Amino acid sequence: MSDLAVLAKDMDFSDADIQHMLDNLDSFSPEELDEIDKIVGELSTRQDNKAAHDDLIEFCKRMQADYKVGRHHRILAEKLMSLEDGSKDRVCVNIPPRHGKSQLVSIFYPAWFLGRNPNKKVMMVSHTTDLAVDFGRKVRNLIASTEYTEIFPEVSLAIDSKSAGRWNTNFGGEYFACGIGSALAGRGADLLLVDDPHSEQDVINGNFSVFEKAYEWFTFGARTRLMPGGRVAIVQTRWHMDDLTGRVTNDMVKNELADQYEIVEFPALLDADDADGKPIMKPLWPEFFDLAALERTKASMPVFQWNSQYQQKPTAEEASIVKREWWGRWPHDQPPHVEYIIMSLDAAAEKHNRADYTALTTWGVFFNEDENAHHLILLDSIKKRLEFPELKQLSMDEYTKWEPDAFIVEKKSAGTAIYQEMRRMGLPVQEYTPHRGTGDKLARLNSVADIIASGMAWVPSTRWADELVEEIAGFPFMSNDDLVDSTVMALLRFRQGGFIRLPTDEWEDDAPYYHKREYY
Repeated sequence: MSDLAVLAKDMDFSDADIQHMLDNLDSFSPEELDEIDKIVGELSTRQDNKAAHDDLIEFCKRMQADYKVGRHHRILAEKLMSLEDGSKDRVCVNIPPRHGKSQLVSIFYPAWFLGRNPNKKVMMVSHTTDLAVDFGRKVRNLIASTEYTEIFPEVSLAIDSKSAGRWNTNFGGEYFACGIGSALAGRGADLLLVDDPHSEQDVINGNFSVFEKAYEWFTFGARTRLMPGGRVAIVQTRWHMDDLTGRVTNDMVKNELADQYEIVEFPALLDADDADGKPIMKPLWPEFFDLAALERTKASMPVFQWNSQYQQKPTAEEASIVKREWWGRWPHDQPPHVEYIIMSLDAAAEKHNRADYTALTTWGVFFNEDENAHHLILLDSIKKRLEFPELKQLSMDEYTKWEPDAFIVEKKSAGTAIYQEMRRMGLPVQEYTPHRGTGDKLARLNSVADIIASGMAWVPSTRWADELVEEIAGFPFMSNDDLVDSTVMALLRFRQGGFIRLPTDEWEDDAPYYHKREYY
C-alpha cells in the first residue's frame, strides 16, 4: 500500500499535505490521482458534516438539498442555537403564516438539538396533539436517516422507539409530543418547544377563551415540567393581544421576577428605504412571497387580521379606549351631503424608516335625518412618510380636492412650515394647540371617545378607513398613532365649535348651531 493510500485510509492529512498534493499533481500517477480525487471528496463531505453539526442552518441544508433559506431563518436559527448553547433560556418569536416557521423550529431544530445533546429531553407542544405527533414522526425519521448518521454518527433511535409522538435516543434522551391541555404527569423537559399554541379555527369562530386556557396550561402544566436549566422557545403567529405571546409579555412587564423572554417579531412587510432614500415596504421573504403577493393577501382580509397574523401587531380589544363596533359604517358608495368640512394634519418631523407617519384626515358634518341630529363622517384618510416638498404638495392637492372650511395643523416640526406656507397663501389654516386644557394623548382621545361611542361618527367601507379604525382601536398599544392624532384634532374642533352636541354636553338651551367659528 502506498504512503498516499495509508494516509487516505486514516484521512490523516495536514493543511501542508493537502497543499503539497495540489501543487504537485503532475507528479502523481493516474492511480494516485484517483485516490486524491476520493480524498478531496471525502474531506469535503467531512467538512459539510462538521458544518451541519455546528450550525443549524447548515444542518437544514444538509438534510434537505432544496431548503430555502431567508434572512429571517438565519436570525431565528441564531436564537434557537443560543438556547442550545445555554447563552439564552427564553425566546419568543412571532412570524407570519407560511414563512417556514414549523419546518425549522419543530422538525429540523429538535433533531439537531438531540444530535448535540442526545441525553436531553425535548417536549414539543402545538395546539393539537395530532399536529405535534406529526412533527415527532418527521423528527424521528430524520434521526433514522443515513444523512443524519453521517453528521451525528454516535446518535440513533432506541430500539423500542416506534411511537411517533414518544420515543427515545440510544443515550436515554426523550422526545415527547403533545397538544395544549394534555396530561404531563411524569414528563420532564430540558427543551420546551411551543409551535402555534392557538388554533386558527378557534380564533376565526371567536372562541377567545382558548387564550386563557392555553396560558393556564402552559404556566401551570408545561412550564412546571422544565428540568433545572430548562429552556423555552415559543414560536407563533400572533392572533390577539391576549394570546400566549401577549400573556408572557404582560407577565414580564408586571413582574421583573417572571420569565424574561427575548421577543423577536418578523412582520411580513418591513419599512425600508429604496436606493433613492424613498420609503418602501419590503417583504420579509421576497424569494418566496414578493410584494405583489403580500399586497393581494392584505387586500383579501380584514385589516385587524392582517395586522395580527402578518404584521405581528394585534389590536387591543377590551383594553382599548375606542371599540371597533362604535363606529358607524356608511352603507352607501357616496358620502352624504356635508355642511362643513375640516381637514386635520399631523405632520411627521422627517422621513426615514423609523420616523412617524404624516397623517391627513378629512371630516364632514351632516344632518342625519334618522337620528334628527348632526353627525360626522370620515371623507378621506392618508398616511404616508413624506419629505417637506411632498407634504406641501399633498396638502395643496387635498385642499384643492375638498375645499375645506378649516385646515387644522399642529404647529410642530414640519407642521410649522406648512402652517406658515398656507397662511401666506391666504388659506384658512388654523393652529392646533393640544396643551390648552386637553392634556396628553390619552386624555385627548378620551375627550372625544364618547362622540364615537354615541354612534355619531361614521366611516366608509374602504381599506383606508379600516386602517384608521384599527389604529384608534389599538391605541395606546400600537407602534404608530398618527391617525389617532389627526382624528382627535378634527373631532375636538367639531365638538368645541358646537357642531356636535351630545346629551352630556353642557350648553345653554338656546345655544346656536355654529358655522365657521374660530376656536381657541
